[in-house]
Amino acid sequence: MSAIIIKGDKKNSKLISDLAKQLGANVIALRDQQYEDFLIGKLMDSQKTGKTVTKASIMKKLKVK
Repeated sequence: MSAIIIKGDKKNSKLISDLAKQLGANVIALRDQQYEDFLIGKLMDSQKTGKTVTKASIMKKLKVK
């Protein structure tokens, strides 16, 4: 199974959605917030280093400069 996400205007999204349904695909519409959550998760995955850090170092980075 594979999936794609296409961000577009309402008219084109409906056209692509209808075509996908005619081809037998399962179509799910995402709200803007769900799309943003997906993008944030994708960004977080791309920045993973596999390293662990201490709570103190995180708190130090979060302090206002």
